[in-house]
Amino acid sequence: MATTDRQATTLALAHALSAAERGLAVIPLSRTKLPALRSPHRDDPIPCHGECGRFGHGVYDASTDPAHIRELFAAAPWATGYGIACGLPPHHLIGIDLDTKSGTDSSAALRELALRHLFTIPDTVVVLTPSGGRHLWLTGPPDVVVPNSAGRLAPGIDIRGAGGYLVGPGSRTEHGVYGTAPGTAHLSPAPCPPSLLRLLLPPPRAPQSPVPPSAGDHGRGLVQFVLAAHEGQRNTRLFWAACRAYEDGIGPALNDPLIEAALNTGLTEREARATIASAARMTGHRA
Repeated sequence: MATTDRQATTLALAHALSAAERGLAVIPLSRTKLPALRSPHRDDPIPCHGECGRFGHGVYDASTDPAHIRELFAAAPWATGYGIACGLPPHHLIGIDLDTKSGTDSSAALRELALRHLFTIPDTVVVLTPSGGRHLWLTGPPDVVVPNSAGRLAPGIDIRGAGGYLVGPGSRTEHGVYGTAPGTAHLSPAPCPPSLLRLLLPPPRAPQSPVPPSAGDHGRGLVQFVLAAHEGQRNTRLFWAACRAYEDGIGPALNDPLIEAALNTGLTEREARATIASAARMTGHRA
């Protein structure tokens, strides 16, 4: 490895450890801004958020423990940056990513939203990107899950929420270095204004799909099993329930109720469908 790369990795680790001291969980990133450690399941995808004990699960590897962070960087000596996981305690970080590549004035779009919905962006940490964009750091309530989105709030405005991450200041990428805006490095992330928080949340979902009569009491029990999942066991419970459903011949009939139940626990529709498809393959069926 070139000396400059070693220096970049050393600096990234130092910045990551400093962020961890502030209660921000971090992971190593490559120059492409992607997690530096590849998934250990890439050749045989399974629903796993780190339960296997190996590195390579993206934000699910994120930690504030210095020893764990050093292990992550030791496993990825090519890392030149670090990501800060959003949605985790104690800050429950929400990132407002104001992009400059979309050809729109995202800062003006945010100001327009603020005027229309009567909120003010408080003084908070602002990170400047190499492309001229800005990341605004806000905090959310512990009982609210803000999803990731791209352009839903307004063109050029992306949201980093639960399951997402922000490139940390001091990270070096292919396009340059991320850094805090002058006068904001000493600040703590400010609470997200309630009016803005409401805009970040998805619209209420339609009523939960009923379990088909053909699925019987067993099908209803499997759906309830998924609904009772806590964070860290959502994918595992969904996978187990879907396997049992396919083994009992009610998999296709129970797909939609299981997906709806998974969405209610905080999984995305994409995650839920992928997990059920894996269960179907595992039991010799097709989702």
